[in-house]
Amino acid sequence: MNVAYRLAIALVLGGSGFVGSALAQAGRPGTEEFGLTEKELVQSVEKVEALIADCMRKQGFEYVPADFRTIHRGMIADKAMPGMDESEFVEQYGFGIATLYTGQAPQLNEGYCPGRIGLGEQNIEIFKKLSSADQAAYNRTLLGENIDATFAVSLEAENFSRCGGCTLKAIQQVFKPEQIRATYVNPLTEIINKDPRMKAALRKYAESMREAGFDYNHPDEVDVDVKKRLDTILGGGAPPLDKLSSEQLSSLKKLQEYERKVAKLSTKLQKELFDPIEEQIEKEMYARQVK
Repeated sequence: MNVAYRLAIALVLGGSGFVGSALAQAGRPGTEEFGLTEKELVQSVEKVEALIADCMRKQGFEYVPADFRTIHRGMIADKAMPGMDESEFVEQYGFGIATLYTGQAPQLNEGYCPGRIGLGEQNIEIFKKLSSADQAAYNRTLLGENIDATFAVSLEAENFSRCGGCTLKAIQQVFKPEQIRATYVNPLTEIINKDPRMKAALRKYAESMREAGFDYNHPDEVDVDVKKRLDTILGGGAPPLDKLSSEQLSSLKKLQEYERKVAKLSTKLQKELFDPIEEQIEKEMYARQVK
């Protein structure tokens, strides 16, 4: 969802509280992740973070609940690198999945790192003070096998299927079962995708991708597929680069090249085909709701 456009809607309608009220009365989903209103999203984040801290404490680890501001910064930091705009990032790193994979604990990576996003500086400092063995146990307890699948990253992607550890346990207590499935689709996205204009754009997207040798019907499928391909190469878990076999390293290099190409084309098509239509549909939808 276009963040700037969400903010524009909120300003036009007189603030997020009014937006949430209008949506509730109209029976429409909210404009935030998982069809939530802004208020619902903040409340859900706070509940999950508190439950993560409680779960970690019971396992003998310290974890400070991240506030919504910290989580939100992590959510909007996707495809970002100091000194680069989004187009430059996509050109060099694609989605930043296989291209920036190191296998290091997210708390130990410097600069851009999807797995570190949203963990909070206090928790990073707590982690750094642990021994290597305790660090590994800490992340298994917090994140499970996929240490890049932090709460903030997964929330932004609307995909909790790769979460594990205390993070997943907390999510399961706050979000609905259908929202945790890998097949989940945001209800607002479903409404937009059913619009004839968006259906035509999706057909054009699929045709353009196939002409370039990529078999995708929707841009949301692309980064999910890259993650699956990376998981297959790694064989489960997140081993450091120096622990990968020559065959794995070769496959990783090929996936990185693939990621750059597919991300560049998919992002270009999304901006050209989807963004203008999505904004127009949302504008019409919410304008009707407040008349």
